[in-house]
Amino acid sequence: MIDEITRLMRLLEFSDSAFPVGTFSFSNGLETAAFENIVSDAYSLEQYTRTAVQQTIYSDAIAALIAFRATAENDYALVKEADQQIMWCKMNEEARLMLTRMGKKMAEISIQIAETPLMNQWLKDIFDQKVPGTYPIAQAIFFQQNGLHEKDLFVSIEYGIINMILNAALRCVKVSHYETQSILYRLCSMAASDYENIKEMTFDDMRTFAPEMDIMASLHEKGKMRMFMN
Repeated sequence: MIDEITRLMRLLEFSDSAFPVGTFSFSNGLETAAFENIVSDAYSLEQYTRTAVQQTIYSDAIAALIAFRATAENDYALVKEADQQIMWCKMNEEARLMLTRMGKKMAEISIQIAETPLMNQWLKDIFDQKVPGTYPIAQAIFFQQNGLHEKDLFVSIEYGIINMILNAALRCVKVSHYETQSILYRLCSMAASDYENIKEMTFDDMRTFAPEMDIMASLHEKGKMRMFMN
């Protein structure tokens, strides 16, 4: 067990947009949405971001919570299954690339800063291509083995997707810092109810049905916009 202040400090560190896993390199399809004028102002940006949040909590967050609990029970097989379930929910290559690159980087950083035996095994399995190694599962393993709570994990996942898109928006949408911070404030106020909605869900409840988001990602893969990775 760790004290509450240390726990909160760790939560801030691993939820910070400056945490070096490459979050800034991806826009989650926003670059194409802005180019196609689907997202053009603060209102449409907020709608786009909320849709991305819904996609994330009903896939990544469900699997991550299951993996967090499985880590506590030393059920490594279930952790690996949660990882694969996330990949099956990602229809576009950009999303798969984003989650596996960030997941590998998270694992590499984690073993350098804390003694996390399971993470060593996880990173080895990533290199051996035995697991995809998605970011939410790496977060779940690290959080559980370093004294953070499952609510902390959920907060980090939801905050992460919101912050990723809003930071990207400052580079490709005509919005101000005032507007993005207002959006962040409003969307974060929904996190508690979002957690209550999904905390008991299983793999069978996972879903990411938002066709426009996947279309934006596929257009980004083939498009000429190169501000963000695809």
